[in-house]
Amino acid sequence: MTQTHPAELDPADMTWPPPPYHPPVPPTTDEHGVRRFDGVTYAITPGYRPRLLDVQVPAGEGPFPAVVWIHGGGWLDGDRRYPPPTVPAALLHGAVLAAGLALVSIDYRHSLEAPFPAQLHDVKAAIRYVRRFAADLGIDPDRIAVWGESAGGHLAALAGLVGPHSADAEALEGAHGVGAGDTGVLAVVDWYGVSDLVAVAEHPMPAMPGGDFPDPYEALLGGAEAQRPALARAASPVTYAEGSTPPPFLLIHGTQDGLVPYSQSEALAEALAGVGGEVTLRPVEGADHIFLGCSDIPGLVAESVAFLARHLDAGA
Repeated sequence: MTQTHPAELDPADMTWPPPPYHPPVPPTTDEHGVRRFDGVTYAITPGYRPRLLDVQVPAGEGPFPAVVWIHGGGWLDGDRRYPPPTVPAALLHGAVLAAGLALVSIDYRHSLEAPFPAQLHDVKAAIRYVRRFAADLGIDPDRIAVWGESAGGHLAALAGLVGPHSADAEALEGAHGVGAGDTGVLAVVDWYGVSDLVAVAEHPMPAMPGGDFPDPYEALLGGAEAQRPALARAASPVTYAEGSTPPPFLLIHGTQDGLVPYSQSEALAEALAGVGGEVTLRPVEGADHIFLGCSDIPGLVAESVAFLARHLDAGA
């Protein structure tokens, strides 16, 4: 049985079946005036765990521009509450809030729960939800950006490129949660995400701990790339650059990334530049995946937040 917060129970507003999401829970406010909405259910689909998001809103009146944070984990793992182990949550969250931006951290279905495009459907559902309840959350619905790392970077890039103009747009947008509405974003930060699943299939996967760890690409597609070439192209951000008007992109990637080759960000940068998009490709010399080996993680966070604040016009 679905549980609803007591503050949401108003018999005059109840319907059956209930809507496939819950309104925002009442926020808590910390000693710095930051308001937190924790564990908000933005999408409910029978047979799956509810998809949750957390919102942190800076002190002040707002409404504030918002950054949707999408976690990594090879589409198989991960949690909205935790950035990669190289990036302390306090650093990431604090930098976003200090810039006058709200932070929306989302969960999404993992690939063994549901293959692609379920993950993109959930990201799109979260953006629709934030717009639908922007007034309750203290967010400006017209100033939303996305930022993701690894699998989340891949999903952020897709969120920035897939829209009503895209081939198979209806199938890629999905109808979960709020169900309909604008999912466009003003800027994208993609940390070491995959951009071309067809090309990356040729890159040998490093050995993972434990012999039963699934191949992340096969799990995402529901089978090997060779068996599902059309789906591999549909899941590749580079597919959607042509014919698009992309938002500004910041791509940051370690040049020695052994899991997702640096060439993946090079390919996306080339595709975006080819259609006149504003794109910055920032190599992190000598760094592996999740920026292992980088001595200036705070600098990368600061660069990413400054990019987002600029394109969201956080001082407006």
